[in-house]
Amino acid sequence: MYICRKFEEKMDTYKRAYRKLGNQGLFDSEERTSMLNALGNPLERLSETIDFEMFRGTLEAGLYRERLTKAGAKPYDYVLMFKILVLQRMYNLSDEQTEYQIVDRTSFRDFLGLASGDKVPDARTIWAFKEQLTRKSLYDRLFADFDKFLREKNLIMNQGVIIDGSFVEVPRQRNTREENKAIKEGRGNELWNEEEGDSEEDKKKKANKKRHKDTDARWTKKGGQKYYGYKNHAKVDAKSKLIKKAVTTSAEQHDSVPTKLLIDNDDRGQELHADSAYIGKNVKSVMRKYQMKDRVIKRSVRGKKLSKKQETVNRKNSKTRVRVEHVFGYCELNLHGMFSRVIGFARNAARNTLTNLVYNVCRYEQIVRLGMN
Repeated sequence: MYICRKFEEKMDTYKRAYRKLGNQGLFDSEERTSMLNALGNPLERLSETIDFEMFRGTLEAGLYRERLTKAGAKPYDYVLMFKILVLQRMYNLSDEQTEYQIVDRTSFRDFLGLASGDKVPDARTIWAFKEQLTRKSLYDRLFADFDKFLREKNLIMNQGVIIDGSFVEVPRQRNTREENKAIKEGRGNELWNEEEGDSEEDKKKKANKKRHKDTDARWTKKGGQKYYGYKNHAKVDAKSKLIKKAVTTSAEQHDSVPTKLLIDNDDRGQELHADSAYIGKNVKSVMRKYQMKDRVIKRSVRGKKLSKKQETVNRKNSKTRVRVEHVFGYCELNLHGMFSRVIGFARNAARNTLTNLVYNVCRYEQIVRLGMN
């Protein structure tokens, strides 16, 4: 009896602890949304600042297919799916976690314009949409759409550009020396293929292994540290800190190599800011071609130190060049863009472009919010 009474008292304590405080009101969900906004809902600010309909034309032109029959479920709206990718990049979510968080989080559904009972795209649908954008090279066109919008707002100042590259690491491969040699020689497609006499089990093992091997990523070493993956090379507007253009390469490419791909006629006559890695004929020929003012950080060479004047100029130019580090810092810390789990050059290039686009979207919202426009 004593044990039963103690158990009942304990249960009463739990019931009191979990008892609802008051009755649920008719407008509780609206009040909760207002509270979130008052606390600082970044997705609400993004929705108020940016009309994602600007991307509809590119998405429909690249993805639309006429339905031959009315049977089956209708495809999800293209702009809705693109906004899901923006969420995924902002919060560094897997496809499965993206599906779960949309179902679970009110702020996500509000950003997407979904009611609580609306159907949510599953993980496979999200993955398939990303693959479509990659195959049809639509990420670059979407980036160009937003770049056009920024120029119409006069936020691409064209008063100087900064170029730099940042590593995007991928999971390290465990290959044999022979396999690594073949990959370096560009013969990665010859590896892990079916051979005559293989059993069905061996064929499945090889096919599965090949799917998980990134034969486009490369090793490199910088500052005594090894990196494996790719590089995101960006050209940033010196005034607004918005990304104007970007190029993806494998990690072993020197920073200065993509300079001729980043700089174009739009930069003619402007100042070119870069760190001391941007030396050599490639960079100088680009500056001559577009009549750019050299603001590259100078470095000493063996047996020849920098003069006092050069050190002073370096300090002055560094104050502008460092702004590109703010860009990569945001991409790394806020967007988690410097580590990738996708495989292959095409997917990583697409992911980098989306990271750069989402950075520009977030930077534009910040510029508007702080009254910097």
